[in-house]
Amino acid sequence: MKNNEVVNMEQIYCRLSQKINSNNFPVLIAIDGRCAAGKTTLAAWLKERFECTVNVIHMDDFFLQPHQRTTQRMKEPGGNVDYERFEKEVMHFLSLSENFSYQVYDCKIGKLSSKIYIEPAKISIVEGSYSCHPTLWDFYTLRIFLDVEPEEQLRRICSRNGEKEVSVFQDKWIPLEEKYFAACQIQERSDFVFSISETFQN
Repeated sequence: MKNNEVVNMEQIYCRLSQKINSNNFPVLIAIDGRCAAGKTTLAAWLKERFECTVNVIHMDDFFLQPHQRTTQRMKEPGGNVDYERFEKEVMHFLSLSENFSYQVYDCKIGKLSSKIYIEPAKISIVEGSYSCHPTLWDFYTLRIFLDVEPEEQLRRICSRNGEKEVSVFQDKWIPLEEKYFAACQIQERSDFVFSISETFQN
């Protein structure tokens, strides 16, 4: 397993820049990791920091619709995200550098809603838990895993989602993530494993 380095976002940018410069464009980057570790924040910061066109795509837009949440599917490590739709509607087009669009899953109404339109970019960042699902793994140029200590994770969840939601994360979402991380060896296989030193909300 790679070392879990405690770094700031500028250090991550420098590491990625070195790797990106040694690859041909387009570059596809995954930011996976524990909830409240800073995935969304890092992706947004990198989009502003890179001096080229950057797309950011959120795995949260691809959670399963209610009718897809069968008992068998929810037992599958990483099965609570629609990785099949993500591969078909996103990854296929990112790898070809083509224009495309996809529908966002809106958890508030429990169905697909608005469309997002994506144009080719030199760098595309896919952020969110399950972005490194085995079905998607080989599409990426680089894979980042963001870690966070359990106590700090709960503090951030409370700050971001409210105290009432902490138990929901503890009882449901965190165990599902941990099952996926362990079964698919996401942290161990990632190109970089970081904990971000700044305190911020994910």
